[in-house]
Amino acid sequence: MNDINILGIETSCDETAAAVVRNGNEVLSDIINSQIYIHQKYGGVVPEIASRQHVENIGLVVAEALRSAGVSFPDIDAVAVTNRPGLIGALLVGLSYAKALAYGLNKPFVGVNHLEGHIYANFIEHPAIKFPLICLLVSGGHTSLIYMENFQNTRLLGATRDDAAGEAFDKVSRFLGLGYPGGPAIEKVSAQGTAGLYTLPRPYLDKNNFEFSFSGLKTAAMNMYNKLNKDGSLNVCDLAAEFQEALVEVLAEKTFKAALRFSVPNVLIAGGVAANSRLREMMRLKSETLDIPLFFPSVKMCTDNAAMIAGLGYHHYKRKNFARLDLNAYPGL
Repeated sequence: MNDINILGIETSCDETAAAVVRNGNEVLSDIINSQIYIHQKYGGVVPEIASRQHVENIGLVVAEALRSAGVSFPDIDAVAVTNRPGLIGALLVGLSYAKALAYGLNKPFVGVNHLEGHIYANFIEHPAIKFPLICLLVSGGHTSLIYMENFQNTRLLGATRDDAAGEAFDKVSRFLGLGYPGGPAIEKVSAQGTAGLYTLPRPYLDKNNFEFSFSGLKTAAMNMYNKLNKDGSLNVCDLAAEFQEALVEVLAEKTFKAALRFSVPNVLIAGGVAANSRLREMMRLKSETLDIPLFFPSVKMCTDNAAMIAGLGYHHYKRKNFARLDLNAYPGL
């Protein structure tokens, strides 16, 4: 069988990324141009600035992905691009570029769901994962528990009713003066603090469902900051450590509760928050205690990248699930 090379393009938020993946899991190149340093001074991603940066960067990033992979445009069999969900202006940059490229090369192109791409990152690095499984999908905009019978048959068990996990990290980090992005900032100072010296709630942990809610935890952390700061007993590192501990404990408990209820042989974590070392440690401990194998991508593959888009795009290609040139971008699911 001939090798299939897929060029993946990802511009859903503030990373301009391109990758070439062969046969669904052989990553030939994975180039990421991050805009974090630009958005840090604003405390979060500014959509219009992100879109402009994508316009400036996308041609250079794609060229570098091809060069690094040792291939040229004629070697590409199809173009895969994120078309949902994300910032609409950012998505349109990648989608427009992919359409033009596919049209000019007379190659098929496919639209890829960004969140499905995050899940597929596990299968690039762990191709032997067996179905059915439970996947915890945690990112800046999404926190969901998903039962997957296979790639085509999935069931949403529960999701956040307000703030996503990554969103809560960002908001609390900004309030504590730790900067953006919030997840890495809180993880860093938490290493210098001790969880448990302050007590924050574990929201929805007592409920017999798979829903999440982090708005109350965020507010509790902010209220505690104000109280402790007023009486002069505040230790930001300890408060950050307790906030992180409360959030990841809820994620881990709910995930393995679902795994036990549905008797699945494997558990996955996916999304940007899956890079958090405390979440990975707590999930690993639960995995060992319950003897349920756990999989998660490398840290680079947790965050936004184009290899996951190209990898999943390969399976769309194999099923001839091609998109038309009028494919649109959608900010929501």
